[in-house]
Amino acid sequence: MIRTEKRLRLCAVLIACNLVFIWGNSLLPGEVSGAFSDWVKGILETLIPGEGTSGDGGGLLRKAAHFTEFACLGMLLTWRFGMLGKKGPWPFLLGMAAACLDETIQIFVPDRGPGVLDVCIDCCGVAAGMTLVLLGHTYRKGKRNDNQEHGGNLI
Repeated sequence: MIRTEKRLRLCAVLIACNLVFIWGNSLLPGEVSGAFSDWVKGILETLIPGEGTSGDGGGLLRKAAHFTEFACLGMLLTWRFGMLGKKGPWPFLLGMAAACLDETIQIFVPDRGPGVLDVCIDCCGVAAGMTLVLLGHTYRKGKRNDNQEHGGNLI
């Protein structure tokens, strides 16, 4: 029981940190956000040699970042609701609400604006994160059942 309470608290803190990261980036003016994206893009081009990115590689990087940060949110929300024993669409709906709020924040930030495509990418990220957690849970549950059927001990 105590372990579950600690996990719930840890998960709540991680969700809060994830949202602060997401919304904090949305509060950055366009010029600062663009400079940061260019900096990350430069690091990636150094780490992954090749011909570099052609065209608007920074735009692709931003979309990948949207997807990834919301996939993390989807994983955390699914983990939290799983610990609470609640089933249903709540993790996805909360992730979608976070995505809509993220884009709404950008209305008020200089050189930024909301994007319907970004909300769609964010929601796909949430769904991907949820799917990863559910697949992992199913796999782990299957391994546990296989171990018990074959007389193995679980650690």
